[in-house]
Amino acid sequence: MSATQDTVAKLWNLCHVLRDDGVTYSEYVTELTYLLFLKMMEETDQENRLPAEYRWATVATREGLAQLTHYKHLLTSLGDPEEKDADGKPKPPKDPLVLAIFENAQTRLRKPANLKSLTTAINDLDWFDAREEGLGDLYEGLLQKNAEDKKSGAGQYFTPRPLIDCLVRLTRPRLGERIQDPAAGTGGFIVAAHRKIYQANNQFFGLAEGEAQRQIRDCYTLAELVPDTHRLCLMNLMLHGIEGNAQAMDTLTDEGASLPKADLILSNPPFGTKKGGGRPQRGDFSTTANTSNKQLAFVEHIIRGLAPGGRAAVVVPDNVLFEDGTGRALRQMLMNWCDLHTILRLPTGIFYAHGVKTNVIFFTRNADGGQKDGTGAVWVYDMRAGAPSYGKTRPLRAEDFSDFEAAFGDDPLGHAERTDQGEEGRFRRFTREDIAARGDNLDISWLRDGEEEAEDGLTDPDDITAAILGHLREATREIEALVLELEGGEEEEVPASVAAE
Repeated sequence: MSATQDTVAKLWNLCHVLRDDGVTYSEYVTELTYLLFLKMMEETDQENRLPAEYRWATVATREGLAQLTHYKHLLTSLGDPEEKDADGKPKPPKDPLVLAIFENAQTRLRKPANLKSLTTAINDLDWFDAREEGLGDLYEGLLQKNAEDKKSGAGQYFTPRPLIDCLVRLTRPRLGERIQDPAAGTGGFIVAAHRKIYQANNQFFGLAEGEAQRQIRDCYTLAELVPDTHRLCLMNLMLHGIEGNAQAMDTLTDEGASLPKADLILSNPPFGTKKGGGRPQRGDFSTTANTSNKQLAFVEHIIRGLAPGGRAAVVVPDNVLFEDGTGRALRQMLMNWCDLHTILRLPTGIFYAHGVKTNVIFFTRNADGGQKDGTGAVWVYDMRAGAPSYGKTRPLRAEDFSDFEAAFGDDPLGHAERTDQGEEGRFRRFTREDIAARGDNLDISWLRDGEEEAEDGLTDPDDITAAILGHLREATREIEALVLELEGGEEEEVPASVAAE
């Protein structure tokens, strides 16, 4: 076991200490983020970003109720942009990252002994080895641990690392490109893209003056709606050396329209309907302006968010490929404005909730910015039929994507020489005419679907429970969509599967 893996295991085990304090798994990760931020500022010699009275040692060295009281005051103060001193005068402005991390921060801890357990355990970790292996990898490992634990419920916000890395390898992000994730979650796509660029450019040694700083500050754009998830995203970016534009915002409002055009968009947007059946509040939307289905609206944002010639790889649920009404109009827009060159049908169960059927769509915005005849043919790779039973006992691995990556080829725009493998193979080509004859339905399969076979093979109790919950959530969303349809008369409103950011 590496030092990073050992540290992650020790940190995660601390969550069991806090359960009797009423702290949930997801709350624990947020709580740990506050403390780890303070400790990592000390470990990386960045404590000058914090007021002297609110640094790690001021918390760790206290005992009992005095420690908990100081910690609560610290959280409130670090997140207050207009804090005043005892004389009522404004204190010096805080570091923007510190303000963002601690915005509206509050502790769920009630027992002083539990806070002491956390600070002592954090102090006792092997920080030298952790720094050597990378503090970003440590934090990313903690996020993954949280997502893999069924009780945390965080799997819906965490895209599996092997899938992220596959999409980054195929889209080939380059130095100087503007890269965007409009539903960033904890920032996994941007972190992986940055890692790829960093490694491909000799760890930024030898770049022209200012070029490395422009890369980490100006080339990455992220948006995340959920405040606590945005907090985790900021921490993840910081520990990977990224200071990009990570905004707490709703992309489906006019704020999203202001995001800069991107050369590459990588994203796994949330699935389902907006709460209360709300519609996107985007003045520039046309096709999805009147639907509450978030996954459809996010695809329109991504189409519009690409610069001419820009490319995208986006995780979408099955209904984006087959839904009538708004769904069909969106697919027509996609195939007219862009070259939708590849669809990857993903196996079920890889998002820690069986029953979630997802795909990755790869497309390129028309180079001339035009809005017609973008797609001549679509290649479909079926990775779902006959797939293994993914779960705790059979996690998704990088090698699971090797056949697809070989079939996709080495051109990020999908122009590599490809072979149609026929009805017995997994990779096939369908012309725009073929798709039009299908009513623009892109939910194309020809092999026996292995979903039933895969779920029959589940053996781990947590995986079986997740499969049942996945189907229950799907049924609940269908009922919610039916109610919306009856109340609003929108025939196109069909729900997606469970959220997966």
